[in-house]
Amino acid sequence: MERLVSAGPYLLLTAMAGDLLVSFVLSLFYKGYSNLKNSISALGNPSSPVRIPFNVWMLIEGFLFLLALPALYAKYHPTSGFATALLMAFIAVFAVGACIFTCFFSVNESKDVVTVQSKIHGIGSVTGFMLFLFVPLLVSILSFKAGDKATGVTGVVGFVLSLASFSLFVMADKEEFKDTVISNEGLWQRLNLAFMYLPLAFVAIRLL
Repeated sequence: MERLVSAGPYLLLTAMAGDLLVSFVLSLFYKGYSNLKNSISALGNPSSPVRIPFNVWMLIEGFLFLLALPALYAKYHPTSGFATALLMAFIAVFAVGACIFTCFFSVNESKDVVTVQSKIHGIGSVTGFMLFLFVPLLVSILSFKAGDKATGVTGVVGFVLSLASFSLFVMADKEEFKDTVISNEGLWQRLNLAFMYLPLAFVAIRLL
């Protein structure tokens, strides 16, 4: 357990940075794929030429998040057991629902094609993202309570910006926003992830 606590910051940073970087690198080998227009999950669709490496990475990413939890628990549990338990649960659901499930239940190339796999993927991903939205807020609350104002402010900023970008991500595929900047689903999803990860990255770096 002590090794996981000490390795936690590195695992967390690898999972978060990899989520954004791996998808970008793999997109270079997927003709017709747009980082601005397409969701990250689309890289794992059955017709994707990078489906296998993408799905393997998502599995690894999920476990990296799970293995990083002891470090966050050790840091925040003395401050508030309840808020820390929520933080652990929200990250764990994201790791399983939005990462590990993606490895086994992929979306289709077209959203018009709905299968059991794509439905399971959708439920897991939406649940994971919805809960992870509150991770920056929980980090902020725990940090302010512990007297760490810098991390607390970072958490508030991350929460506000991630909520705004998530709203745009949800609106992106609406017909009324077609051919507008709001239709850039891939852009909003990546910004949403970056803003959600911001407070955790700040915490991880300070734990190194």
